[in-house]
Amino acid sequence: MLLLGYNDSNLKPIESRFTTNITVRGDNVYLQGTTEEVDSVEKIFKEMIFVLNTTGKLNSKDVETIIDLTLQGREIVSENEFDNIVLYSKKDVIKAKTPNQIEYIKSVKENDICFAIGPAGTGKTYLAVAFAVSALKKGIVKKIVLARPAVEAGESLGFLPGDFREKIDPYLRPLYDALEEMLPFEQLKNNIERGIIEIVPLAFMRGRTLNNAYVILDEAQNATIMQMKMFLTRLGPNSKAIITGDITQIDLPSFSQSGLVQVKQILQHIDGVGFVYFDKGDVVRHKLVKDIIDAYEKHYQENNGKKD
Repeated sequence: MLLLGYNDSNLKPIESRFTTNITVRGDNVYLQGTTEEVDSVEKIFKEMIFVLNTTGKLNSKDVETIIDLTLQGREIVSENEFDNIVLYSKKDVIKAKTPNQIEYIKSVKENDICFAIGPAGTGKTYLAVAFAVSALKKGIVKKIVLARPAVEAGESLGFLPGDFREKIDPYLRPLYDALEEMLPFEQLKNNIERGIIEIVPLAFMRGRTLNNAYVILDEAQNATIMQMKMFLTRLGPNSKAIITGDITQIDLPSFSQSGLVQVKQILQHIDGVGFVYFDKGDVVRHKLVKDIIDAYEKHYQENNGKKD
């Protein structure tokens, strides 16, 4: 029962993706099909047994993960690796690589709203987009909405060349970049055209209620207090939100307070809201990025005193 699932629910993902005939009699599983498929299905069953023995549980989504790993020629080497996998991109497996990223995965699973705060290059946005794409693929949500403040444009958007889309695209480009690494181009284009994936400036979120959606606010340090409240109150039934930002890189005018700075004080004790903090040890970009962050921190401390 634990291996096959209630009403053989753990067999259905295998049967839907392979033509191999699977017959279960007692403790034996009989496979009939092509040599290549039978070998793959056998590996899948062995990995299912491994996951069940190491975690004590197994469901159809776990089986989907195992199938993807097997078809990519990869094996589950440990319980931790399996638990830390977020998504299978076009080229590789996207998973947590640092202790704080592991905590990030745990927080996203346990909370409907998760704040990820830390310096550039720590995987905050990339993992957030991977969470959303994974939920969409699994049918947990019906759409993804990605938002970013266009702070630098401010009121002067009209003075920039091009139509409105060309004016705001530079501010949304990092979100497109992440999606393009995770989804085939035609699938991504189709999802955007159908409104299944939306990438919009934060101001466009006003007045909306988002049901069955995965909502991400990136660069949230550049959202004002009112914008942060507006964003958080867009969430409808069966929706999740991830808010990412770096409070050391606030581009707001000096008279505007960052909503990300204030929200820590207001929501940190509310059930269902999680906070995860990253530091330079979580940087997963080019090896020089960590050194650059160190150099800036040293310069700041020498010239302005220690940061709080």
